[in-house]
Amino acid sequence: MDTAYRLVTIPPSHYCEKARWGLEHFGVGYTEERHPPMLHYAACRRAGGGRTAPVLVTDAGVYPDSTEILHFLDRRHANHARLYPDHPDGRAAVDDLEDLFDLKLGPHTRRVAYFHLLKHRDLFLGSVLIGASGGERFVFRASLPVIRGLMRRGMRINAESADRSLQRIREIFTTVDGILTDGRSYLVGGSFTAADLTFSALAAPVLLPRGYGAPLPSLVDLPDDMLKVVEEMRSSAPGQFAMRMYRDHR
Repeated sequence: MDTAYRLVTIPPSHYCEKARWGLEHFGVGYTEERHPPMLHYAACRRAGGGRTAPVLVTDAGVYPDSTEILHFLDRRHANHARLYPDHPDGRAAVDDLEDLFDLKLGPHTRRVAYFHLLKHRDLFLGSVLIGASGGERFVFRASLPVIRGLMRRGMRINAESADRSLQRIREIFTTVDGILTDGRSYLVGGSFTAADLTFSALAAPVLLPRGYGAPLPSLVDLPDDMLKVVEEMRSSAPGQFAMRMYRDHR
């Protein structure tokens, strides 16, 4: 199907990456409209969503959530590469893991990444301004001290919360490690599903995998404290699993 959808994003957002990955998994044509954090509010609302990105605009409606986007794509564009199994038990297992990663992993990887990046102006700007319009780039740079303060308050980003979030990430990785201990290739069943995609995309801020759909900082540019986190997560079995999903399916 020759389709052209519009995806409103914050470039480095891992929830936006989840939506991008879903679109590309099914070979669906789309254009990406990128906005920096905080400045994305107006664009998302104009597109028919709320305050959060991603928002997918289609001829069949507007989908303002990454999981809603995957469900829509799987319904409309499903082929042999289904993301949600037909069998009820497999579908339930995928849904449960997707909810776990959406609610318990994604917010914490985001907090840890922003805790480090907000302290380093050039790394932060290099990630969030890719693809933004000249006007938004100007406003964002001029408002940077205010925006950083609002982001820290809005997402409760500080040293203590980042430490707690890192522990939550380790707990989720331990859960995933337990699933993988039997040697399986995928989290549910014998093929790539929304559970694998969601885990890999939402773990990406602490893995910085190759193949991510927007520019991320390179390892050589990372501050030492963030590099230690990335190296720890990459060396774990779940981290290696996510990196393999990027290599084989992204």
